[in-house]
Amino acid sequence: MTISGSDMSVESVVRRVVADHRDQRGALLPVLHAVQAELGHVPQEAIPVLADELNLSRADVHGVVTFYHDFRREPAGRTTVRICRAEACQALGADRLVSYARESGLTLGETSADGSVTVEQVFCLGNCALGPAVEANGRLYGRVGPARLGSLLNGTPNETLDGTVSA
Repeated sequence: MTISGSDMSVESVVRRVVADHRDQRGALLPVLHAVQAELGHVPQEAIPVLADELNLSRADVHGVVTFYHDFRREPAGRTTVRICRAEACQALGADRLVSYARESGLTLGETSADGSVTVEQVFCLGNCALGPAVEANGRLYGRVGPARLGSLLNGTPNETLDGTVSA
C-alpha cells in the first residue's frame, strides 16, 4: 500500500522508523508512536512488518496496538476532539459534552462520515481545575460547555484557554 499523495509505502515508512529506534530497548511503543505520527494511524499492513523488524509475533504487535486506545487503526478526521471523562471532568459536566456530541450525530471513537472530525474519550487530560476539559487537534481547552464543544467540533475554535472569545 502506498500512502496517498506520496511514493512512500507503509512498509518503507515502518522499516525506516524501526531503523531509527533499532538500538532502543523495548522499542515497540516508541516505534508505534512514530509510525502513527508519520502515517496518522497504525495500519493493519504495518503489523507484519513491525513483527518482522522487531522479532516479535504478529499477535504481540497486534495486542499492543489494540490494547492502547491512543493507537488508531484507521486515519483520524481532519479535526480530532478528545473529551476528558475522568472523575473531575465528569463532576463538572463531561457527560453533557458526550451527550451533545452524540446528539450531533458523532459517536465516540469514530470519525464522521465526511472525515471532518473524530471524537474520542480520554480519562484525564491533566486539566482537572478547569474541567470539563477538551483537547482539539492537540490544543487544550478548559471549562468547555456544549456551545464551545460545538465550535470545536465544527473546526472553528474561536475561544482561548481561559474561556474568553478571541477576535
